Amino acid sequence: MRLGVILGYSGAQANWDLAQVEEAEALGYHVVWSAEAYGSDAVVPLAMAAARTRTIRLGTGIMQIPARTPACTAMTAMTFDQLTQGRFILGLGMSGPQVVEGWHGVPYGKLLRRTREYVAVLRRIFAREAPLEHHGEYYDIPYAGADATGLGKPLKSIIHGRKDIPIYLAAIGPKNTALAAEIADGWIPTQFAAEHFHVFEPHLKAGIARRTDGKTLADLDVCASVSVALGKGMGDLQACLDSVKPRIALYVGGMGARGRNFYFDLVCRYGYEAAAHTIQDFYLAGRKEEAAAAVPNALADQIALCGPRERIRERLEPWKKAPLTTLNLRNPTPEVLRMFPELL
Repeated sequence: MRLGVILGYSGAQANWDLAQVEEAEALGYHVVWSAEAYGSDAVVPLAMAAARTRTIRLGTGIMQIPARTPACTAMTAMTFDQLTQGRFILGLGMSGPQVVEGWHGVPYGKLLRRTREYVAVLRRIFAREAPLEHHGEYYDIPYAGADATGLGKPLKSIIHGRKDIPIYLAAIGPKNTALAAEIADGWIPTQFAAEHFHVFEPHLKAGIARRTDGKTLADLDVCASVSVALGKGMGDLQACLDSVKPRIALYVGGMGARGRNFYFDLVCRYGYEAAAHTIQDFYLAGRKEEAAAAVPNALADQIALCGPRERIRERLEPWKKAPLTTLNLRNPTPEVLRMFPELL
């Protein structure tokens, strides 16, 4: 299992701990990931990290599909990849309707069809085998709508990008998890609980069965992230669990609308349906502290790694048994960053 580190969102000020990235590289970490929601973008902080490193992979976790045309994303990916000597990983995701329509001002559409089209266009641009043409439900290239000038023509990228720039898809729903296994090089699940891998496994296998390139599940980079709350002893365990609950409450309660929240649905599939409803009710009513308090200890313990060093070593066993190839630490402390290469 390889290790990664996640830079996360910027907050009110664009400020990331890039010294942490340099240390992660020195410790042998495989990849560093950036993020975007509706503030800072995923590319600029990664470029800053690229300028201060030499070997660590650099992944967007994730660039939002509806925010950019496929060609725009392809240009960024090819440029970044060449300037970093092939270290770039293109992580993509659809985000949710609230962000897509409320921030980017474009229709959310059909998640699966839009993602499939987007990746198909990217692959065609990277391959550079012919001038780009694609006429689908979401992307019409060259554009031929009623208001077109008629001057558009199929083009090839000027830059000769790496044909196999890896594309990873963020997915947690059954159908989009299967799609990631079918068309992507890596799968990025959020709020992943290793002990509930069985929730995802049949959908991953269904997607792999539809691949046309002969790749198997062993070829898919299963790239999960985890929060780590390190305590000094077992007496700190409850405090460690409580420290990760606000983030779980945010996702289950606030990252989506009632009836359209992928993280809420996932927690229900983990077996916490009653708790998910309570968390969501509190969160949507503005009672965030009560929402966090409603997160069961067991759920927090499955999604995060909590407690003293030896307990974390024990709790890592389900993560090792699940077919993870990359484990990403979310904003680790310096002590946690240094501890994990030793634990693994």
